Amino acid sequence: MADRSEFLRQEYVSRINRVIDHIDAHLGDEFSLAELADVACFSRFHFHRIFSALVGETIADYIKRVRLQAAASRLVNNPRDSVTEIALACGFSSPSVFARAFRERFGVSASAWRARSARSGAERNEGIAESNAGQADRKHGDAREGGLLHPREHLRDDRRNIMAVQAQSIEVKELPELHAAYIRHIGPYNRIGEAFGKLMRWAGPRGLLRFPETMSLAVYRDSPEVTDASKLRSDACITVPDGTTVDGEVGLMKIPGGRFVVGRFEISGDQFAEAWNVLMGGWLPGSGYQPDDRMCYEVYLNDHEQHPQKKFIIDICEPVKPL
Repeated sequence: MADRSEFLRQEYVSRINRVIDHIDAHLGDEFSLAELADVACFSRFHFHRIFSALVGETIADYIKRVRLQAAASRLVNNPRDSVTEIALACGFSSPSVFARAFRERFGVSASAWRARSARSGAERNEGIAESNAGQADRKHGDAREGGLLHPREHLRDDRRNIMAVQAQSIEVKELPELHAAYIRHIGPYNRIGEAFGKLMRWAGPRGLLRFPETMSLAVYRDSPEVTDASKLRSDACITVPDGTTVDGEVGLMKIPGGRFVVGRFEISGDQFAEAWNVLMGGWLPGSGYQPDDRMCYEVYLNDHEQHPQKKFIIDICEPVKPL
């Protein structure tokens, strides 16, 4: 079983490596998320989360980092090429965008970098690049180790061993279709509680809160890694009998059933993202499954205010299909 799990995990690694190779081979091109998801043969909705969980940085951060590293090397090794030529060849949209990004990453302008390398020699310059880029990675949380790590080094790292959050259980289940009343929330996912408050105030007087029969859940419609936090769409939901009448900003939806992986977690309010990463980057790659395009959601199983440590007990429900 362990050998099969590792084999399946390597299939995920192989698909992400294809994306990395594609980016490396077309560094000066524009990339769309849809294009890269197709290279990986993953669902476009879930690709970004899988990439981030396995590589340790978002796809945008990865592309920006390798473009800057390539530009830093070209500044040293191609002294006859202008800074503008190098910036455009490495995929930056304009010299000004490149200049800001380069200074932020390395702490000096591209011209100063080139001049310093000419004085100090390429070997010393490479050491400075690794040191400065390593500091920038740690500053932005891109990598835990120092220096410039190729993503394949991240992929060899068994991230499951270092995650603070652990699942109480992870099972593949057939879940039923759900009928739900909802209020839509636009904005950061951690503010969805405001929508739940409105929904509960609407549902209570109508006799629709019959816990534990009534399920409380949140449906997530956008990937937080690629959508601006102010534009994220999510739905605060409760299950209701089929045929329930709604009004105002309360809507009705059907949440498709089918095969899901269900991970149960007991977590604090700041650990939701990590719990998703445990499921998507830890369990899923060795499971023989991949994400499907149906709705993913969280089911809330307790009142966290009544928990002695104010923790949430949740089921993360991710639709899956065979790899």
